Amino acid sequence: MTDRLTVFAVGAHPDDIEFLMSGTLLLLKQAGADTHYMNIANGCYGSAVHPKEEAARIRTGEAQAAARLAGATYHHPVADDLGVLYTPGLLAAVSARVREIQPDIVLTLSRYDYMEDHEYASRLASSAAFNRCLGFYVTDPPRPPTNKPVAVYHCLPHTLMDMQRTPVAPEFVVDVASVMDTRRAMLACHASQKDWLDATQGMDSYVETMVGCAREVARRWGPFEYAEGWRRHNHMGYCAEGFAPLQEALKPFIADAGS
Repeated sequence: MTDRLTVFAVGAHPDDIEFLMSGTLLLLKQAGADTHYMNIANGCYGSAVHPKEEAARIRTGEAQAAARLAGATYHHPVADDLGVLYTPGLLAAVSARVREIQPDIVLTLSRYDYMEDHEYASRLASSAAFNRCLGFYVTDPPRPPTNKPVAVYHCLPHTLMDMQRTPVAPEFVVDVASVMDTRRAMLACHASQKDWLDATQGMDSYVETMVGCAREVARRWGPFEYAEGWRRHNHMGYCAEGFAPLQEALKPFIADAGS
């Protein structure tokens, strides 16, 4: 990689990035990229023990710790849980972050997932990238537009299927075996989530759930031991058709799905 890339990872809640895209983020960091980390929501309802404000404070601290382990710049959330909706206010807020960061790559959630917060976060992230160059569009806070090309990539959903249980397949997979220890450590930062995920989503050990998912992605779609799967967003309005910076930066780690 000759020019330093800038990468912006956007999740819905604290721990989404760790579960689904941290391996690719870490590999891009190792390749020399400047990496950024943001969850749109603050995790305020992700506890059966702590009230809203306390849960948000705890989970913000956990996300900041995970971002530090990744060597990524942390950006604060702009919504409560269940408040991640496709609204003008949230779109203006996320668009401001994109204009500030000016990423070459946006990593975000699947457009099709098991819950609306994830799907709306995906829409907000991709629309914010599109809005980067609209001269008369006002972000919150106001930031000047940029015409810098950007490629948007969507990871796989948590359950590898959409709300109707239809499988979601990747376009390509990334070998993340070399960074699994750091992935584990990043997700383990979210200690407040263990009992919550055990009780509400049957994940038992949330770290091992993540590991099992990476193993399953590799089993289905790639020749690796552990993998993350990705689909590239349509290039129209974002970049040239052949602009594929993630694939170029991580070429030794990538296989077409099913190869």
